[in-house]
This record gives sequence, structure tokens and C-alpha cells, in this order.
Amino acid sequence: MKNPFLIGETVYLRPLELDDLNLCQKWMNDPAVRRFISPVRPLNQLAERAFLEELHRRPDDIIMAIVLRDTDRHIGNTGLHHTNHVDRAAEFGIAIGETDCWQKGYGTEATRLMVDYGFNTLNLNRIYLRVHADTPRGMATYEKIGFRKEGLMRQARFHDGRYHDVILMGLLREEFRR
Repeated sequence: MKNPFLIGETVYLRPLELDDLNLCQKWMNDPAVRRFISPVRPLNQLAERAFLEELHRRPDDIIMAIVLRDTDRHIGNTGLHHTNHVDRAAEFGIAIGETDCWQKGYGTEATRLMVDYGFNTLNLNRIYLRVHADTPRGMATYEKIGFRKEGLMRQARFHDGRYHDVILMGLLREEFRR
């Protein structure tokens, strides 16, 4: 393991480094991955570098690389964003960029590690997220961890020539199942 910060059974989370830039850029430009996240413009190295540098400057954002324990392969990223220390809340985000690692439980484990960190280290009371309504696998993962649907943003995302709903989900510290 290289610089592990949070360690699970099959994955560990480490700080995202500028050395990860090329891989992150590849994922953000991959149509299969981009379908589940928001970028719609092509990202070059300069844009991805600026994005990563900006994330590291913001004290209310924590972003981590998701790495397989057995091979040290970086497969995705996760984070807590827009942390509000008064309300003790943050927005969760995750992307598994390596498509051959989808549906293997790595995202679930990484989500659980970040949520546990948010509640039990950062002393958050609420973690929320937005998920595209046309991604039932993502919703199932979040529900398995304890997130609940809190609202619907109708036709909030434009993708593949049409508008899609976005579901708001949230999890309170008292509801979290370790």
C-alpha cells in the first residue's frame, strides 16, 4: 500500500496526487464513465491539473484515490465536498473510473469508508449526495449503506439528448450502519 489513509478489506483510500492526473483525465473523457458524472466538455491535461489543484486548495473538500489493496491499482476517486462546519454536513461523491472494476463491491466499500470517516472523524451529522435517476446500481449502493431518498430534482440533468431527473439522498450519523 502506498500512503494509505483509510483501509478497507479490498480497497484503501489515499490522498489524490498530481501524479494521478493522466488517469483521472482518461476517466473523465471516457463516455462510459462520463455517463454517470457531470462533465460534458473534453478535459485536457491543463484543465484536469487546474481542477485537482483547486480541489487541494479548498479546505472544505477532501478527495481520495480508491486503490485496490492486492495490486495497488488506482481505480477511482471519492470525496466529501462543500463541508459546512456549522451544519456539520458534506456532499459525497464517487467515481469508479476503471470500468472492469464496476459491480465488484469496490464502490460500496469506498463509500462506507468515506461515510465512516465523515461521521466518526470529521464529526459530521449529515452526508448527502445527488444521483442520476437512471442509475439504479448507484442508488442501490447508497441505500445499502443507509442513505434515504430526500427529494427529486425534475429534469435537472441533460444527457444523451434528453433531460433526466436527479435524486437527492441523505444519511444522518444516527442512521449509519457500520
